[in-house]
Amino acid sequence: MKNIAVFTSGGDAPGMNACIRAVVRAGISYGFGVYGIIRGYQGMIENDIVPLQASSVGNIIQNGGTMLKTARSKDFLTAEGRKRAFENLKQQGIEGLVCIGGEGTYTGAMVFEKEFGIPSIGCPGTIDNDIVGTDFTIGFDTAVNTAMEAIDKIRDTADAHNRVFFVEVMGRHSGYIALYCGIAGGAEAILIPERQNEWDGLVANFALKSRKKEFSIFIVSEGDEEGNAFEVAKRFQQVYPNSDTRVAVLGHIQRGGSPTAADRVLASRLGAHAVKALFEGKRNLAVGIVGSDVAFTPFAEAIKATKKDIPQNLWDLNIMIGK
Repeated sequence: MKNIAVFTSGGDAPGMNACIRAVVRAGISYGFGVYGIIRGYQGMIENDIVPLQASSVGNIIQNGGTMLKTARSKDFLTAEGRKRAFENLKQQGIEGLVCIGGEGTYTGAMVFEKEFGIPSIGCPGTIDNDIVGTDFTIGFDTAVNTAMEAIDKIRDTADAHNRVFFVEVMGRHSGYIALYCGIAGGAEAILIPERQNEWDGLVANFALKSRKKEFSIFIVSEGDEEGNAFEVAKRFQQVYPNSDTRVAVLGHIQRGGSPTAADRVLASRLGAHAVKALFEGKRNLAVGIVGSDVAFTPFAEAIKATKKDIPQNLWDLNIMIGK
């Protein structure tokens, strides 16, 4: 193997640039020629591929987003699109890929390898932290810290006006961001997709109000079965019509911003070990960190078994201290 390429696909996540940087510099260290594919699978189809040097990734480790851009490609879902992508890689002499993304990215890489034999190693880049085979995904820590900073500011105005705030965070299928933000931000209740009937506990806790605290912060994951924060707040207002209720949707600010030190170190480790895996002849694997050790999970397993639950000990902690 002489040349490899790196790309980002799907939603952006803070720390992707740190991972790209590690792939490029580790690749050069292992003697590879390294290329960057612009806009993920779509750029692969359109031959938007550029050579990268060590200097190409200088001064990017602190930046959010991705210098290689990202996209979701409908063309890559077709056999014709994948064939064009392969022909472009063959023309450039690219024989291995490092793909940074989530479930959809891994699926594309697995199908591509099956059809054309191009080996891929995946790095989990998603703020949702819903990929198995790694304790944390690239961007999750930054997203939590970004949301927590906003929640701290909302807390100030909630306290000043004795208001009840419902704060919506990202997570259509995963409640990790909501759970971590709720515990770290001192929320009184957390509503997430992985747990049912949180509403009953929320109403009961608010009714008790044994403390003198006159305001409340509730965290709602956008994918909770009760609905989004506006729907939950409307339902709450019907039960407590005299409460001064407000909604704050944090939205895409959670996806941007300078990555935390934890995300930079995680992304750097994952990127370097992805290159090492290609050097050693591995293929169709996602690299992750479990505990303090590097771990590899087959794409098929990572795709099939995305994290479907949150740690019970953290949920129990939330119940205990959130009252």
